[in-house]
Amino acid sequence: MANLDPQAKFLLEQLEAAGGPAMETLLPEQARQAIDLGTLAGEPEEVAKVENRTIPGPAGEIPVRIYTPAGEGPFPVLVYCHGGGWVIGNLDTMDGPCRMLANKAGCVVISVDYRLAPEHKFPAAAEDAYAAVKWVAENASAIQGDANRIAIGGDSAGGNLTAVTALMAREKGGPSLACQLLIYPVTNHSYETESYQENAEGYFLTKNMMIWFWNHYLRNEQDGLNPYASPLKAGDLSGLPPALVITAGFDPLRDEGEAYGDLLKEAGVPVEATRYDGMIHGFFGMPGILDDSKKAIDQAANALKRAFYAFETK
Repeated sequence: MANLDPQAKFLLEQLEAAGGPAMETLLPEQARQAIDLGTLAGEPEEVAKVENRTIPGPAGEIPVRIYTPAGEGPFPVLVYCHGGGWVIGNLDTMDGPCRMLANKAGCVVISVDYRLAPEHKFPAAAEDAYAAVKWVAENASAIQGDANRIAIGGDSAGGNLTAVTALMAREKGGPSLACQLLIYPVTNHSYETESYQENAEGYFLTKNMMIWFWNHYLRNEQDGLNPYASPLKAGDLSGLPPALVITAGFDPLRDEGEAYGDLLKEAGVPVEATRYDGMIHGFFGMPGILDDSKKAIDQAANALKRAFYAFETK
């Protein structure tokens, strides 16, 4: 087994020294206030234009933040869903990486502030993510976007929503997606994998936190069997968009993310899969302190550029 990256180790030591209650002992509202991951992204990059607005969703308006790169549109578009176990997180959580992706991939990034659990349980978040993709396909020109080049991406719970939105788009007859960025995605309502045993505690995301997240998100155990909650249970994964699957060696979610990538490959979907061996869950959002975060963001931007370009020339 690889060693924990020294930068990640330093971060974990600092978090431990700072103390604070375990998330699973908090109420959702307390957890939202206690945890601000946006600060680990470093100084935010300048983007030509950043706009907060709302778009129509299935249960009212959905707040979004739109990052537009410099240059002449129409640009390809990435719809991005932040992590936070469907319970915490907001538009600031992944502001840094979204800015970097807009600049590096030369695409409009639309970050989605989907409804959170437990106030809005499954499948509210997934329905909002799908609504955002649909809105982009129908209104791309309003945001200098190209309706024929849309990708979806997200980290952790946002990676789950990415996989699920791709399934929904296939089953509901569109929109067509160029790529899915699955960054240490949650893919299965289960805690039985080797990575759950190895990394149950001590590496930022814990098994107990995941149980807490899932319990807030699902209405009942039955929901956990639904492919729109656990995409690993979807059965047929053919015809889904090409995927970049990024996992972290010291992450309880490592194995289920990699298992989903393997199933996509078996179904004939082009997959680029990379495990960042020394990394912990959440590292993609920490380019201010982790070199591997910058590398992963570069990798995601390059995957987007390839997908958008291939899509354009089909």
